[in-house]
Amino acid sequence: MPTVTEPGLRRRAALQGLLGLVWAGPALAQPVAKASDELLAAWSDAQGQHHIGLLRVQGVALAVVASVPVPTRAHGLLWEPEGSALALARRPGEWLLRWWPGTRRSPQWLWSAPDRRFNGHALRGAEGRWLYTVEAEQAGGTSLIARRDAASLALDAEWPTGGLDAHQLLADGPDALLVANGGVPTLPETGRARRGMERMASSLVRLRLGDGALQGRWALDDPRLSLRHLARHADGTVGIALQAEHDEAAAREAAPLLALFDGRSLRLAPQPQAMAGYGGDVLAEPEGFVVSATRAGGLARWDAQGAWRGWTPLAEACALAPGWAGGRGVALAHDTDGPRALPALQLDNHWQRRG
Repeated sequence: MPTVTEPGLRRRAALQGLLGLVWAGPALAQPVAKASDELLAAWSDAQGQHHIGLLRVQGVALAVVASVPVPTRAHGLLWEPEGSALALARRPGEWLLRWWPGTRRSPQWLWSAPDRRFNGHALRGAEGRWLYTVEAEQAGGTSLIARRDAASLALDAEWPTGGLDAHQLLADGPDALLVANGGVPTLPETGRARRGMERMASSLVRLRLGDGALQGRWALDDPRLSLRHLARHADGTVGIALQAEHDEAAAREAAPLLALFDGRSLRLAPQPQAMAGYGGDVLAEPEGFVVSATRAGGLARWDAQGAWRGWTPLAEACALAPGWAGGRGVALAHDTDGPRALPALQLDNHWQRRG
């Protein structure tokens, strides 16, 4: 069973002079960027060192006001109700880290068990008692949802997701979770190199809280579209960012980036232009959904029913938060002040606005 450790323990001890931070569903309130905004972010610096930290608006730029190095790239980020921050390693990940920004409190580390790896995302339960982490068996790649004590991070229960390559999860009412099974078969040694793609089977599943019972499973007609990231609109519609895994370059280039789930059925949103088949993140905002088209260099927008709303150029667009989008060297603020410069860093997929 995975155990919570302090720096200096286990085989990764040499790496634990580091700190950390996971994912929370995007909020719909306060969609306009403000001068007081703080963003929880993950990035790599010019020397290749990986970090987690806080970015704050300072004039026409976002500045790093606190940061901590981490052993490998981080992925999912989460502000917790207590003011702490969580981060999960990029899949296949070995660490989860809880950090208290602005304090001297020692960070809390959780290292994966030898036969488990973290898959990049987690969710704090509405009741506050549990933290749900997305994990995978190291040998066969079977995906699991682990229910952990939110304070100690100790494992309480785990349930299969019914698929491979599970990625993000989302609360679905008080008694269920939605989980995106990316479906990509990978080599156990790396967790990323593809193998046997004819077996790819991505799906959205609903699991009952309490025992993990499967309550529903939905899939798109195209088996090479991987369901990755989830965001819920105020009207209840769930937007799902897609990543194409087709063998043919032309098919990947033209592949759709957004699927919509209304609680009963899963469908693709119409897309008027090719966007290189890679949705880095998805955000629900009052007008609908935004998907960061990382490889196409921009932000794609739809309304909550899936009607196209437009395109905003942004080189290497990826990280999204209410009022903010991160790209190459610039943060695009959704206000009249326009873009703000970023420090010399390479943002990872996600960031989270505080408050």
